[in-house]
Amino acid sequence: MSYKIRVPAKDDPLDETQLLTGLERFLLSLQEHRRALLVGVGVLLVAAAVVAGVVWYDYQTTLKARELDQEATRHYLNRPADDPKKAREQLMQAITLYKQVVEQYPRTPVAPLALFHLGNAQVLANEVDAGIETYKRFLLLYADNSSFVSLVQQRLAYAFLLKGEQDQAAKTFAAILEAPLALNKDQVLFELAKLEESHSRPEGALGHYQDLMKNYPSSPFASEAAVRVKVLEVKKSPDSPPTIAPVKSENTAPPTQSEPAGKSISKPAASSAKEKS
Repeated sequence: MSYKIRVPAKDDPLDETQLLTGLERFLLSLQEHRRALLVGVGVLLVAAAVVAGVVWYDYQTTLKARELDQEATRHYLNRPADDPKKAREQLMQAITLYKQVVEQYPRTPVAPLALFHLGNAQVLANEVDAGIETYKRFLLLYADNSSFVSLVQQRLAYAFLLKGEQDQAAKTFAAILEAPLALNKDQVLFELAKLEESHSRPEGALGHYQDLMKNYPSSPFASEAAVRVKVLEVKKSPDSPPTIAPVKSENTAPPTQSEPAGKSISKPAASSAKEKS
């Protein structure tokens, strides 16, 4: 019976890389990919520099826009009440500065507010058509700015009223009521009610006043709406019947001039004396 002799396997000699530690292998890998690594680091540095440059540029433009806006607001608010000519000059300066903010720095956070103030200043300067176009531009550019859209729509409606376009004003007011995030619906209801009254439509006015009192009882316009409701209800109620003056009797003798007591008694006495004789 034969036996198989097992021959022990010979181990291969260790490679140099197996004798290195993990840190040494990492450093060796870096040396092998040094070129690609340098390129990647360079790209990262360039990207970081670009981002930093954009951030710095945005900061500088926002700072300049804010300075212009503040200067325009100073001209707008500090108009002298006793000097119409100077007040007009300052108002026009404010309009010029607001236009610079809007045209030169349209992407800054200051631009929406400057555009809104520009429309207000134009309407105040009796440039109503320009103000309307400015408000429409705001609604086109910043339709997603829910905190300002309803306020701009309200100002737009007032501008339509100044031009006598009451139908356009009513449509603009109605659009505010359809906006879920509008914060000025109470005032808009009051304005719509006033428009209905101006058109001699008391039913429509009552409806708006009652909606205002029901949905916004704590509004400062609710108390005035309650007064208007009472006035309109009195106008709607039938007139009270007229008071009938007392009818004078036909047998009543007209008043005569009073006579002295002596004369009134002497006449019957004289007549009775004649009868006796």
